[in-house]
Amino acid sequence: MDRQGNTYTFLYASVMVIVVAAILAFLSQSLKPIQTKNAEVAKKIDILKSVNIESTAKDAEAKYEKFIGDNAYVINKKGERLDAVAFNVDLAKELKKSDAERGYPVYECKLEDGSTKYILPVRGKGLWGPIWGYVSLNEDKNTVYGATFGHKGETPGLGAEIEKEAFQKPFVGKTIFEGDKLVSIEVTKAGQSEGNIHAVDGISGGTITSRGVQAMLQDCLSGYESFLKN
Repeated sequence: MDRQGNTYTFLYASVMVIVVAAILAFLSQSLKPIQTKNAEVAKKIDILKSVNIESTAKDAEAKYEKFIGDNAYVINKKGERLDAVAFNVDLAKELKKSDAERGYPVYECKLEDGSTKYILPVRGKGLWGPIWGYVSLNEDKNTVYGATFGHKGETPGLGAEIEKEAFQKPFVGKTIFEGDKLVSIEVTKAGQSEGNIHAVDGISGGTITSRGVQAMLQDCLSGYESFLKN
């Protein structure tokens, strides 16, 4: 075959595309278990962080087992337990379902001082993509013990600040109920939350992301209302 001809060039390119595609597919399948494991560990780190337990990739699984273990379950909007594994619930998929079909994971954390904290996952939309987090409540199921948030593509220095301690720490001690009414937590303009037990300061210049956090908390926590009241 004439190596200078178009036929040879076409066949050579086709073979190379097939070979490279096969190699990439093989690598993708080979690495998938590792990627899945890393995602699980990262999730456990975030869950533990919401109750102020620092962990790393090396000890997250051991600490998760120690403080939470099998004390996790899934409820529906009525507060009834469902036959599902809390850790395997994809909240992004659940929120696309109708209210009656959604499952809401609950993680009960037993701290070393004997107290129990209730960790509730939340998920919503920021300016550029999804945002998510975990909010932990004290045994009164009303007062925030800790909170952690993450994002996919918020603007660095602005909306991305939701993952920083400066934004998350003010949630501690806030309450989500006003009597029997779930009011959640308002994310106000910077400097306007002082004295408000149901509000925290938003991010200067990150108004849309701040509103996204507020909407996320309101929407997701409402799904836990019956559980928290009972």
